[in-house]
Amino acid sequence: MSRSHRPGLGAVVFFSVAFMLGVYFTFAAVQGDYGLFRRVEIAAERDALSRNLAQLDAEIAEVENLTRRLSDTYLDLDLLDQQARSILGMIRADEIVIQ
Repeated sequence: MSRSHRPGLGAVVFFSVAFMLGVYFTFAAVQGDYGLFRRVEIAAERDALSRNLAQLDAEIAEVENLTRRLSDTYLDLDLLDQQARSILGMIRADEIVIQ
């Protein structure tokens, strides 16, 4: 009499649990808080913030330049004239304003 050799219930449970743990850890490695997708998101956010930082640095340099040009030690008369016209709405005596 030939008897078929089937795995026991313990082996089926063991491999099922091992398979489920493997699926869980694979999912966590890809989708989790420290997974691959989150890593890509963080890298994209870092790049965007780096571009924003470079833009802000350029704006700061421009404002520092304008501030230095209007300081007591160095006065740029053209810049002073431009600021008086735009902020205070002043004009020279020989100019005509057309609105």
